Amino acid sequence: MNGSVRQVVVVVGAAIVRDGRVLAARRSAPPALAGRWELPGGKVEAGETPEAALVREIAEELGCTIAVRAWLPGAVAIGERHVLRVAVADLVAGEPHPHEHDEVRWLAAGQLDDVDWLEPDRPFLAHLPLG
Repeated sequence: MNGSVRQVVVVVGAAIVRDGRVLAARRSAPPALAGRWELPGGKVEAGETPEAALVREIAEELGCTIAVRAWLPGAVAIGERHVLRVAVADLVAGEPHPHEHDEVRWLAAGQLDDVDWLEPDRPFLAHLPLG
């Protein structure tokens, strides 16, 4: 080995589901992604489990507490260094308010196409447990 093997960073997203709707968050940065929608979350830090990272990221980004219910199937590459995994989560405390996004919306199954999702999030939409 030549030592140039890159470590893949896991990015976790939360499909927070309540009353048959999923929470979508609109990016405000970076400029190339601003205005597009995602399942909120972030990078797993060294020594952190994906579940712990997701709970931490949602507390930081939305000011609420979630509990991970189950991981959706599959993983999606984001560029060459990141891979996205998404978990279905329940809201257990607080109401989501955007801190790092400029808007959040609860979307029913029939409304998923109403927003411009980031490409890596799209494959997970078909697996959401919505009414």
